[in-house]
Amino acid sequence: MDVISKWAQVVGRVALGTIFLVSGLGKLAAWGGTAAYAGSKGVSPFLLAIATALELVGAVSVVVGFKARWGALALLIFLVPVTLVFHNFWAVPAAQQQLEMANFLKNLAIGGGLLIVFGRGAGAFSIDNSREAARGEPVAVTRAAQ
Repeated sequence: MDVISKWAQVVGRVALGTIFLVSGLGKLAAWGGTAAYAGSKGVSPFLLAIATALELVGAVSVVVGFKARWGALALLIFLVPVTLVFHNFWAVPAAQQQLEMANFLKNLAIGGGLLIVFGRGAGAFSIDNSREAARGEPVAVTRAAQ
């Protein structure tokens, strides 16, 4: 894998995970308001707590590249229902449709990035990659080429 690809993977993985890390920490910092807003959408505090845990654990996993595939899967499990419940542009007043559609499409793009991490793994400069190297597994070969 060339140097540009390695750095692109690590920067992309960190950027992708950081979105969820900042969001999850924000939920914790303003839990009362977050719970009230989620409640207005029919989400119980219990489900919100599970979602926030998935978000934070998945984010850390993707950022550091430790069990990144599992972390990406956790974030996808978090992202799909959140997108459908909180960004349902088809069911909001016309004045909100453009904003909610933009957020829906943003989440769709983020989901695409998570699917890439899920399919390809953490890539270069990750704990997963370091562990593979320590076990003597080929780390420069992509999964598709094996």
